[in-house]
Amino acid sequence: MARGKKHTAEQIVKLLWQVEVGVAIGETLPQACKEAEIVEQTYYRWRKEFGGLKVEQARRLKEVEQENAKLHPANEDPFVGTPG
Repeated sequence: MARGKKHTAEQIVKLLWQVEVGVAIGETLPQACKEAEIVEQTYYRWRKEFGGLKVEQARRLKEVEQENAKLHPANEDPFVGTPG
């Protein structure tokens, strides 16, 4: 299964805006998504995560998520080194 494009947070916010403008001027959601070169499922997933954010807010969200991933690796055992 091929992976799609990797978009930055800024690109995602701009694409969401593009789709919303398209719908506002009378296009159907599938038409607006097609013009933005994304599928509807991607639109809904991005809207859930980034909906209502401005470009700077989305950038900061991704930075914080990356910082948290570095500080708290998923495969780290939280009980290692804990007294008791």
